[in-house]
Amino acid sequence: MKYILFDVANTLLHKPEVYIRIAGVLKGSGYDIPLPFLIEKHRLISEALTFPDKTTREFYHDFNKVFLFSLGVIAEESLLNQLFDSCTYLPWEPFEDTRVLSELRLPIGILSNWDKSLPEKLKKYFSFSFAPIFCSEIIGFRKPDSRFFRHAVETLACKPEEILFIGDSLKLDIEPAIALGIRAVLVDREGLYPYYKGEKVARFSEIKELIHHV
Repeated sequence: MKYILFDVANTLLHKPEVYIRIAGVLKGSGYDIPLPFLIEKHRLISEALTFPDKTTREFYHDFNKVFLFSLGVIAEESLLNQLFDSCTYLPWEPFEDTRVLSELRLPIGILSNWDKSLPEKLKKYFSFSFAPIFCSEIIGFRKPDSRFFRHAVETLACKPEEILFIGDSLKLDIEPAIALGIRAVLVDREGLYPYYKGEKVARFSEIKELIHHV
């Protein structure tokens, strides 16, 4: 193994307040939905729909319509506006278990669907540097496009199997990486994919052990 590449959103960084805000808005409208159920629905809808590099109010209105329907809630315009206003511009934070990354003794890079602000954003949250950073807006391809992964392999000048790629999405991260011959590991902190038969971790502390099992 020569390189480790990471996805970013919901792999390295997340917005810990977002589900609490959503639950609060729904409760204020008369829907007292258990947080684990809400999180599961939100994550699975996120897996099914395609996120742009830069999200807008219109995108989240469409997303939240599907999300609310999955909860059995009618997507009224006032509720959609409340959800957007409550959840927009919430801060990103690194997952606590990302601290282990500084202990890994391999070059660590990024392959992420994100706008060109990503390199500076990563500097804000991590004391060490990621290199290289493959950012979709800069590269011109987005996951799950195989050209994005192929660009990374060619830039690193190594064989696909010499790269370990870690992400949270089967659709965007795992399936296209495996198709190209990259060793892909699913991070499943919420236990959403108990039947997935490939390599996965529940916490980043397990990554060091994976590196030793090539």
